[in-house]
Amino acid sequence: MVKIEHTLFALPFAFLSAFFAAHGLPNIAQIGWILLAMVGARSAAMAFNRLVDLPFDARNPRTANRALPQKQLSKGFVVAFILASSVVFVFAAAMLNLLALSLSPVALAIIIFYSYMKRFTWTTHFFLGLSLACAPVGAWVAIRGNISQVPLLLGLAVILWVAGFDIIYSCQDVAFDQGERLHSIPKRFGIARALWISGFLHACMVILVALVFLRMGLGVLSLAGLGLVTVLLAYEHSLVRPSDLSRVNAAFFTINGWISVLLFVTTGMDILWRRVL
Repeated sequence: MVKIEHTLFALPFAFLSAFFAAHGLPNIAQIGWILLAMVGARSAAMAFNRLVDLPFDARNPRTANRALPQKQLSKGFVVAFILASSVVFVFAAAMLNLLALSLSPVALAIIIFYSYMKRFTWTTHFFLGLSLACAPVGAWVAIRGNISQVPLLLGLAVILWVAGFDIIYSCQDVAFDQGERLHSIPKRFGIARALWISGFLHACMVILVALVFLRMGLGVLSLAGLGLVTVLLAYEHSLVRPSDLSRVNAAFFTINGWISVLLFVTTGMDILWRRVL
């Protein structure tokens, strides 16, 4: 029901923001609590999404084999899992600082409410991006106890990136969404235009991350990593055509996981190297 490995989408951005906030490597306790908070929040959000989308998932051939439609888990278990994951998240936030604890209900509200967005607006992809954008903003708060421009810019980059790849993923469900009166950009504008919108969002994301790197005074290693990310994004878009969506899963899961990890590794190495120097 909950794929822990999907935490890789947002977790590297959380730690990237934490590195920026700490001007290097955060202490081990901060790393541990941020990791626990991320897993708790992600688990609660994904389980809640599976619960409220159960009627749709059961009718959609693409999702009918998930755990809840197949009755491999009970609704009661899922509710308990959501509550437990939320408690873990709030507890981890409390162990970081007061602002993190104070904002934890706001973050939970955002990531929970996302599950309802596709019922009434095609901007649902951006709200999913906002949900994952809580990661870099929250990690900065965890380290600094405040909010500044850098994590907000990173958060905006995450919104653009996530919305872009979620648009690609939702191209698979256009026919189903039409029948169920659900909303998405592919349904609203058509698959061909949706893929162009996705590409535009990803181009904006690359430009925004480059601006953040320049503002933080990073060097060649970070920019080289961003260059590789740009190549991966271009490859992601080359896999998908309006007439051929057979490789959407490769574009969505594999490539985007590599993108976030690659960006974190190269930038993290750059930050640590400059700290040593």
